[in-house]
Amino acid sequence: MKVTLLTPAPQGTLCAPPSKSEAHRALICAALADLPTNITCAATNDDIDATIDCLCALGADIKRQGHCLCVTPITQAPAFVKMDVRESGSTLRFLLPVIAALGTRAHIARRGRLPLRPLSPLRELLEQNGVSITEISDGALEISGKLSGSDFAIAAHISSQFVSGLLLALPLLALPNDCHIHLLGRVESRPYIDMTRCTLASFGIHVTEQDSVLTLPAHSRYISPGTCCISGDWSGAAAFACMGAVGKHPITIMGIDPQSAQGDCAILSILMQMGADVQIGTGQVTVSPAPLRGVEIDATDIPDLVPVLAATAALAQGKTHIYGASRLRYKESDRLAAVTELLRTLGANITQTEDGLIIVGKPALSGGTLNAYGDHRIAMTAAVASLGCTRPVTIDGAQAVNKSYPAFWEQLSALCTPDSVIL
Repeated sequence: MKVTLLTPAPQGTLCAPPSKSEAHRALICAALADLPTNITCAATNDDIDATIDCLCALGADIKRQGHCLCVTPITQAPAFVKMDVRESGSTLRFLLPVIAALGTRAHIARRGRLPLRPLSPLRELLEQNGVSITEISDGALEISGKLSGSDFAIAAHISSQFVSGLLLALPLLALPNDCHIHLLGRVESRPYIDMTRCTLASFGIHVTEQDSVLTLPAHSRYISPGTCCISGDWSGAAAFACMGAVGKHPITIMGIDPQSAQGDCAILSILMQMGADVQIGTGQVTVSPAPLRGVEIDATDIPDLVPVLAATAALAQGKTHIYGASRLRYKESDRLAAVTELLRTLGANITQTEDGLIIVGKPALSGGTLNAYGDHRIAMTAAVASLGCTRPVTIDGAQAVNKSYPAFWEQLSALCTPDSVIL
């Protein structure tokens, strides 16, 4: 799919999509709970659908009724299951420990670049505790055995998803004593671990932390709250927030919580630091254009914001240094390389570093034809950058947004004048 943007100038109001980070966690907890749960989630995407399909393969029943996903939990997991996690790293890393805790033998298909994304040290930890994991030639995994133990140690600088996966799995062991997860070294993307703890708490499991040790209480089990609601997605909304900052008109985003546990709500403080006019209301935020300046950005906890912030920085005055983002090389694309190539094609002054980017802003960019690299974040970044371009921008592979934000192009088109967004 190709999308052409003819110097768009979006303005108006849109509603953020449901958070896929929250949806993954809530769906897994609901599928493991004692009673059914109704999850308010107005829309899904490719990644959420992958988690739904895999949970159904494990024995859950998940049906949509209006804006709700009605989850009937697993009563007995199958002895053997085939599942496809598609390109969803969250689905794979969350469910791998869960499958191990259930004791189910599974064949797990992986698509796109997912087989290239790291599984260590989670894989080694599982293998040290009763689980066998084998890589198949087509990129699939075979897992067998049953997770055992109550005391685990894992390096936390590769992916917070490894820690979250363990937290989601451990209640299934139904141990009479506390379980401990020792977080070794620097903790990356801590807000996502906090989000997992928050979701677990809503299902009756209260995880504490002291001195980098997470403790899951003895006899922990999933208790359905009956209903829960998925809030708006800050990772997707960030693209429109950046458009409000670099464009010509204000953009209001509805259905998002400025006090959210989602780490990517940090987009607001970063845009304010850059000089954008940000007005925060109840369940909404309005971002208006203002002269922007370069800043220092530590991306350790907010890697998904790096691409759209790089596009914003390319149109700000002065230098922006983004660091702490080396993990972006192992996403749906090598995002540091992809963002660099994309913005350079548009005439930006951008340089890669070992763990980030250095961008020297310009008053305007040019235009051209871009490759989305099969990456939803790169496609949305191109849209942000197009607002500062003097010529049309064509994005090849624009359908990549379906992974997290299927309505993205339609919502952008609705905010723009007719024919400025050609789908």
